[in-house]
Amino acid sequence: MKLSQLFASLALVAAGAAFAGGDHTPQHGGIFVGGKAMDYELVAKPDVLQLYLRDHGKPLDASKAKAKLTLLVGSDKQEVELQPMADKLEAKGSFKVPAGTKVVAVVSLAGKSSTARFVLK
Repeated sequence: MKLSQLFASLALVAAGAAFAGGDHTPQHGGIFVGGKAMDYELVAKPDVLQLYLRDHGKPLDASKAKAKLTLLVGSDKQEVELQPMADKLEAKGSFKVPAGTKVVAVVSLAGKSSTARFVLK
């Protein structure tokens, strides 16, 4: 095998691996975390929390999902239930979300539960 063929083969393998894993860039201006069951994107603002769910880059139907977020800021803890809203899970209210806030998301979908952890920037 020629060196150029070897590099071409390696490039195809790398591209296939990237494609199989889906797009891991935030689509809604939030923080992305990849998981085994699904991928998560958290958008955290002082007045709204939104959680988007994806499967290998494809949006998941959030209408049948449930989620609870636990926000940890220093010794303060706030638990928030998210409600299905079109293509996401969402809660409106007043939230402490400064940089460094740790967020644990527990999501239930199709009878299975999964967890994602975030640190806000």
